[in-house]
Amino acid sequence: MSIQKVNLEDKFSRFRDYWNPRIVGELNDQLVKVARFKDEFVMHQHENEDEMFLVIESKLLMELDDETLEINPGEFIIIPRKTNHWPKAIGEVKVVLFEPKTTVNTGNTENGFTVRDLKNI
Repeated sequence: MSIQKVNLEDKFSRFRDYWNPRIVGELNDQLVKVARFKDEFVMHQHENEDEMFLVIESKLLMELDDETLEINPGEFIIIPRKTNHWPKAIGEVKVVLFEPKTTVNTGNTENGFTVRDLKNI
């Protein structure tokens, strides 16, 4: 087994597209992913998975059914399973995600943003 450190700046420099998470680590059947967000995503929910969004750069708005939360750099939010959520990026947002391996980025919504074959970087 080889233990390696992960440099987030290096990982983010390896891609430029939006809403397409990349795998940068794995622990206890969870994936650690990095992604760039820009503009609006899609309202969705995950039937069986909780998600954690850690903002590294810029500002993320998370619209829920009854409120909108602002997540700034160094802050994170946990979205419980079965919770409708709609991520909206202010500028270009860099995010680290912690999610079960089974998590599909668009949850119960299938559209052009759906990514099923995640790349390791």
